[in-house]
Amino acid sequence: MARLVIFGTGDIGRLAHYYFTHDSPHEVVAFTVDRTYRQGDTFLSLPLVDFEEVVDRYPPAEYQMFIAISYARMNRVRASKYAQAKALGYKLASYVSSRCTFLTEYEVGDNCFILEDNTIQPFVRIGNNVTLWSGNHIGHESTIGDHVFIASHVVVSGHCNIGPYCFIGVNATLRNSVTVAPETLIGAGAIIMKNTVEKGVYLPQRAELFYKKSDEIEL
Repeated sequence: MARLVIFGTGDIGRLAHYYFTHDSPHEVVAFTVDRTYRQGDTFLSLPLVDFEEVVDRYPPAEYQMFIAISYARMNRVRASKYAQAKALGYKLASYVSSRCTFLTEYEVGDNCFILEDNTIQPFVRIGNNVTLWSGNHIGHESTIGDHVFIASHVVVSGHCNIGPYCFIGVNATLRNSVTVAPETLIGAGAIIMKNTVEKGVYLPQRAELFYKKSDEIEL
C-alpha cells in the first residue's frame, strides 16, 4: 500500500480522495495546495499543507502524489503542477477504476484518472496525466497523448490518435482513424469526421427553442 498526498482541494481533489480510498491500494494521508490558496490546516479531516513545504512533511522517498486539477487552460495548469511534482522527485500515482473494462495490454502513464464504465479496447495506448471521466469508449489501436481530458460518454473509434493538451467534451464522437491535433478543443456533442487542426475549436450546432409549448405537441 502506497501512501499518497493529493494536490488540490476542489471537486476533483475530493473525488480523487474517494476513488483512491475506496478502490485502490493507496492510503491518502494528506492534501497540498500552493500557499496562496490554502484556507485551513485540514481538508476532509486530513492535513492540508503548503506545496512549498510538502517535501519536508511528506518526502518523495516515502510518499507518492496525485495532481487533482481539471482541464483549465487546456490542461496546462495540471501539466505545470505535474512537472513541478516530478521535479521534486515524487512518483505520481494513477487511478484506474476496477469498474472499467480495461483490455489493453499497455499500462497507462502516470497521474492518470480513469473512472468507472470506461471501455478501453485492446492495443490502446494512454499517455501521462490523462483524465477519462466516466462512460467513455476508447477504440482499439487508438492513442491518447499526454495531458488530455476526455469528459463522459465520448466515443473514440478505432485507430484514432489524440495529441497532447486536448479537451473532448461530453458525448463527442470521433470516427475511426481520425487524428486530433495538439491543443484541440472539441465541444460537447460534436462529431469529428476528419483530422483537426492544432488549437482548433470544434463546436456542434445547438438545440433551438421550438415555437410551440410542450402541451401543444402530440406525442
